[in-house]
Amino acid sequence: MSCKLFIPGPVAVSEKTLRAMARPMIGHRSADFIALYRRLTPQLQALLGTRNSVYLATSSAWGVMEGALRNVARRKVLCCMNGAFSDKWLDVARRCGLEAGGLQFEWGQPVDPAALRAELAKGGYDAVTLIHNETSCGCMSDLPALAAVLRDFPDVISIVDTVSSFSAVPIDQDALGLDIVLAGSQKALALPPGLTVVSVSQRALERAATAPARGYYFDLVEFEKNHEGGMTPSTPVIPLIYALESKLDDIAAEGLAARFARHARLNRLVREWGFARGFRLFPRDGYGSVTLNCFANTRGVDLPALNQQLKTRGFVIDGGYGKLKGKTFRISNMGDETDATMTELLAALDASLKAIGA
Repeated sequence: MSCKLFIPGPVAVSEKTLRAMARPMIGHRSADFIALYRRLTPQLQALLGTRNSVYLATSSAWGVMEGALRNVARRKVLCCMNGAFSDKWLDVARRCGLEAGGLQFEWGQPVDPAALRAELAKGGYDAVTLIHNETSCGCMSDLPALAAVLRDFPDVISIVDTVSSFSAVPIDQDALGLDIVLAGSQKALALPPGLTVVSVSQRALERAATAPARGYYFDLVEFEKNHEGGMTPSTPVIPLIYALESKLDDIAAEGLAARFARHARLNRLVREWGFARGFRLFPRDGYGSVTLNCFANTRGVDLPALNQQLKTRGFVIDGGYGKLKGKTFRISNMGDETDATMTELLAALDASLKAIGA
């Protein structure tokens, strides 16, 4: 039985999006592809609040996250860590042979701007990694407050993962002064995995141009050269770019303000459902994600049994990530979800809880 995904990614993909992927293939150096690529740029710039170039990389977000480090880090990277994926970035930096330090917070706690300032004031860092919305524990840090700190350290290049917040909440890259902002396709954009959108500032490009070992596949300078010609450095995943075009048309039709409001409304709907049933949010109050809810399993529910029951009703949620497995559960409201689809899921959750005697 096929189940609809309400995990925090990949999320459900609409029939319209899947149909867009089935369009006839075109050459990636053709006039048709150049026209397609150039149609997407202004829409992506609007979503990111930037005048910078926006590149399309055929990769999961981790490829671009690693590539960004290779392009801009010279002396030492500071990795801000408050969940599984931000913690992983420290390991990735060290595997790249970079000197790296971790600014560690408990999972579910936001990155503290004062702590970031104090660490950067020690000197020695030339790059910082941040995850805006730490999907593993449903914690959304205060990106404007963190960006305000970063602006006081002009030699530090910021690399920001917005994988599960991009297109669901306002992100104004230029006003915030962020250097590299990236997002994968499989979360709030509600596309299949395999494509990453990345916007890069001029000063990040200048830093990259001096990197002796930035490689080729994720060379930001190479991306910029090709972007100017309406192309990508290597053969892109054209079906996903068709899907992206279709999704951007959907976003334009809905309107950004309405899209942001829809995500916030659906998030509250799920949150209120959880509170009414005796659960609480795992992340610190005031810092819960807008695209998913990570609930502490305060009732000691058998989460595998709950999901088995839920699957019989055609849905799947997440039973906790990493060290939080069984201790939390996550419900996504990102992408194409509506009041009707979320209400249907919550009714199925109620029936499933009842079925397992919880």
